[in-house]
Amino acid sequence: MKKIVYLLFLITSLAYSQDIKWDPATTFDAVFDIDAVHTKDGVNYELSASGDAGPYGKAYLSYVFTNHNNSTTSGEFTGFAWTQMGEDIVKATLQGVYKKEGKVFKMYSYDNVTDGNIMIVSGVVDFVAQTMKFEVSPLK
Repeated sequence: MKKIVYLLFLITSLAYSQDIKWDPATTFDAVFDIDAVHTKDGVNYELSASGDAGPYGKAYLSYVFTNHNNSTTSGEFTGFAWTQMGEDIVKATLQGVYKKEGKVFKMYSYDNVTDGNIMIVSGVVDFVAQTMKFEVSPLK
């Protein structure tokens, strides 16, 4: 009986699971230079960056990195981005997690954009080279 209940649970959960898809036709690269990083308490860090955000053009980012679980290799962040495309200003809220891998940090984010898109973002931050390189795709 336990096996039947487990099997039904497994089938039901697979039937209702969602698949997040990266659409190669709409995926773009976003490359930024880190302009400044600072901390006020040695625990939380703030970062500002600027660079090219693919179809959005020149963009400006600000992040606040926190570590609520006291991990030495990972944490979370929130942030804000904006860009001007002609007369239109597009803004986005940024939220996600980061993980240290060797000399770089991997970042994974869901970003809510004022143009109606929700973006899936993954990338690498290199504090020594002062670069942030992301792959970005609208959520389908």
